[in-house]
Amino acid sequence: GVHRPGIVHRLDKDTSGLIVACKNDNSHHFLAEQLKDKTMHRVYYAIVHGIVGPDEGLIDAPIARHPTHREEMCIRSDGKHAITHFTVLERYSDFTLVKCKLETGRTHQIRVHMAYIGHPVAGDTVYGPTMSIEGKGQYLHAKELAFIHPSTKELTTFTSALPQDFENALKILRDFGRIDVKRIR
Repeated sequence: GVHRPGIVHRLDKDTSGLIVACKNDNSHHFLAEQLKDKTMHRVYYAIVHGIVGPDEGLIDAPIARHPTHREEMCIRSDGKHAITHFTVLERYSDFTLVKCKLETGRTHQIRVHMAYIGHPVAGDTVYGPTMSIEGKGQYLHAKELAFIHPSTKELTTFTSALPQDFENALKILRDFGRIDVKRIR
């Protein structure tokens, strides 16, 4: 193909972690197809508000652009199909660390879905409360990506360490069970 870099998917502003970029059109098409047919494995870690009750769950709620706040997304019956699987990794007194696996890839999907079930992502200034964990954005990190490599046709997995501010927040939560919240907007 033509040698032109291409982003296969993107991350929300202030979300840390892994993305896929391709060097040529053939690779881009090959990986975009995996994203489209839901065979690309994407795992995120998030610190969310509150104590998530079930150890795991599935959020199946359609997402669409908000009717009046055009930069925001919301759950709407006429929205695009969206599924997020979540697993609780650790619980604290006011927060929960969850692992989220995307089955679909809608704009702001994890942030909208977690807010929808009453557990918005910590630090999220759009879908979360005004008081939250202060930091460099929401506590949402693209931790793992796995896909069939376009050249070798082998399953390839990449992982990314949590950013330092995310690790710092987890250390405080693990040591004390709670963390100070501040006005974030």
